[in-house]
Amino acid sequence: MQTSDLPDLAHTDTTPMHWLATATAMAAVIAGAGMLQPDDATASTSHRTTAQHGTATVAAPDPARVTFPLQCGTADSTVADRAPGDLDGDGRPETVAVVHCAAGSGTPPSGVYVLTQGSGAAPRIVATLVDPAQKMSVGDLTVRDGIISATLLGYSSVDVPRCCPDQQEKVTWQWRNGAFVRAAQSGTGSA
Repeated sequence: MQTSDLPDLAHTDTTPMHWLATATAMAAVIAGAGMLQPDDATASTSHRTTAQHGTATVAAPDPARVTFPLQCGTADSTVADRAPGDLDGDGRPETVAVVHCAAGSGTPPSGVYVLTQGSGAAPRIVATLVDPAQKMSVGDLTVRDGIISATLLGYSSVDVPRCCPDQQEKVTWQWRNGAFVRAAQSGTGSA
């Protein structure tokens, strides 16, 4: 048998007391983490925000209550995605809605609209960010810190099947000087 030049490591032998102490410490960490959750006001899935001039909660405009300027023929329109947020810094939420015709197949072009709503008034469209005439579809819509982000999908030619966009552009819009300013993100191009 070979002897070790290292000191005796008897403290590394585990006993049931070591396992009990470890389990207790882990339970305390998990319980503490459960108490440190974000409140509803900071959750990204919230569709309500607190008004700047009081504590009343104001609901974001509901896209189901808006008639969108789409030419769908006999088909209905569909709200494919929506994202609420205070886009202009007035303390009241707006809603960004992605809307397209309810087509039976293919990828119908989308419109991206910004909705607002005054006290007691019906929601209304205040900006069109993407017009359906541009023949784009929209993916990955988010609103965070007043910035709208989306992925625009399109077609390089009329020969590309309408089911399968082959062009992609990541864009953002931000409210500046009374208008939504669009910016393209780097790394865009073919899908």
